Amino acid sequence: MPLTLQPFQAPPGPLTHVPLMRLEAAGPVLHVRLNRPAKRNSVSDELLAQLQTVFVNLPREARAVIVSGEGDHFCAGLDLSEVLERSTPEAIAHSRMWHACFDQIQFAPVPVIAVLHGAVVGGGLELASSAHLRVAEDSTFYGLPEGTRGIFVGGGGSVRVSRLIGAARMTDMMLTGRVFDADEGQALGISNYRVADGQGLAKALALAEKIAANAPLSNYAITQALPRIADMPAQQGLFVESLMAAIAESDDAARERVRAFLEKRAAKVTKDVSKDADKAP
Repeated sequence: MPLTLQPFQAPPGPLTHVPLMRLEAAGPVLHVRLNRPAKRNSVSDELLAQLQTVFVNLPREARAVIVSGEGDHFCAGLDLSEVLERSTPEAIAHSRMWHACFDQIQFAPVPVIAVLHGAVVGGGLELASSAHLRVAEDSTFYGLPEGTRGIFVGGGGSVRVSRLIGAARMTDMMLTGRVFDADEGQALGISNYRVADGQGLAKALALAEKIAANAPLSNYAITQALPRIADMPAQQGLFVESLMAAIAESDDAARERVRAFLEKRAAKVTKDVSKDADKAP
């Protein structure tokens, strides 16, 4: 049976005070929906603080998290109405607030999937790039209008977005205001999966259910070690890889999964025939 989302019943504590987040749960999956649709889910300081509160206080039973946006858009980026009154030191501190929040997402203890639709612009693209997987619906479009606004990315985009699409494409987007649609974003590697409008959450739930069934330590190693290894020189990265491989293999859950495969209780890797069906005339 597919997972069914229900309103999340938060125990007394921080998660009862996040009105700009709509929280739902389905078994081991927590769904975090940005809940500022009248502003296209643009990121105010309060929304940012509440998003960070959620990721700092993830329920213990959560094994995967989905992030999406209420209304017609995922996230239209920074709330520009809050920009004009900041001094330079305040602007630096504000950027570091974004870094702290999105670090909590990228280095969350469980995998995070972003469901994208409508505007994924500026800080919205920075938010999406902090997730581990991205599912994009037909309506999705991507933009980095900072250059046309006279500002610069401040939510980690110069690192995360440029790694997804390359510095040259990011430069083009920022200098010219170029916008990519969902198909172009898929081709560039922004999204991992492309679905029809209205199907993103169902796809993310199916992925999250599958991910949540993995060994927790293996998921943790994948999401925590890979981005750090990518920052290391090759030899240091290979050494850390060996350490993580040894730690993961020593876990009881990993041993049981290997044993199940050897005893033919687990499926082998096979070709996905559904892709061939999709290509049929």
